This record gives sequence, structure tokens and C-alpha cells, in this order.
Amino acid sequence: MTQSELILLHFAEIRKRSIKLWNGLPESHYHWKPDEKAMTALEMVRHVLEADYGWNRIIRNECMINYQTPWKNRPFSSVADELEFAEPHRNAFLKTVGQFSDTELTQTKIVHPGNGEEKILGAYLLRIGYHESVHAGQFLSYLRTMKISRPEIWG
Repeated sequence: MTQSELILLHFAEIRKRSIKLWNGLPESHYHWKPDEKAMTALEMVRHVLEADYGWNRIIRNECMINYQTPWKNRPFSSVADELEFAEPHRNAFLKTVGQFSDTELTQTKIVHPGNGEEKILGAYLLRIGYHESVHAGQFLSYLRTMKISRPEIWG
């Protein structure tokens, strides 16, 4: 298994669990948030899905000046709608990751536009997985606080 194949497997496992969690959210709770400064539950789903578009631009060294997301001004509808809209962007991101050689993953430098930090591409990709995992934990906390049964994500 190549390094990119292993990273893709890691991404697939994370996303599989995220989707299980998101599908456990009743429509009546889409707009719930723990406080005024927090994202709503559905905003968090979008945040994670939308990030794939930005990550793909970053790892392809595309310009992020005047960055605009395809989600801009898109109304919130449902978890299913968010997943459907995000699918081509997710697929493009995964295709890009799958094309990296082991050498590229260990030698290519990526600068994150948000903080200017430089990372090796492979490490940067692992941090992308961590980002989604953190939000999965946050989403679990949302469900617990809403007193909603939490889906089994380890099966």
C-alpha cells in the first residue's frame, strides 16, 4: 500500500463515521447550537464538507486570494442535500490526494494560507483528517447535549 492509498483509507474511515453521526441528527435540530457564537449542527456539517474544496485548492498550490467557496449564498436544506452537493468536490480532493507519489508526500511543502505555517504535504494531509475528527467529536457533544441518541460509529 502506498502512502497516498493509506491516507485515502484514513480519510474514508473518518468520513464514514462523520456521515453516521450527521445522519443521526433529526431535522428538527439542524439549527441547534450550544451558544450564540457556535456553529449550528448543520453549519458544522457544511463546514467539514466545504473544507474539501479549500483543501484541494491548497494542496494543488492554487491561489487562495479572493477565495470563494461554491457554497457561498447557498441556503441550508438538509444533511442529505449537503452531502450530495459536496460529493463532486470530495471526489476531486480524493483524486488529487491519490495522485501524489510517496516522494511528493514526504518532500513537497505546503503553506497553509490561514496561518502561513509550512508543512510537509503528507503531514498536512493527516492534519486535514484530524480537522474532521475534531468536528466529529464536537458533533458527538452536540448530540449528547441535545439529548439525542448517538449513532454507533465504531461498528
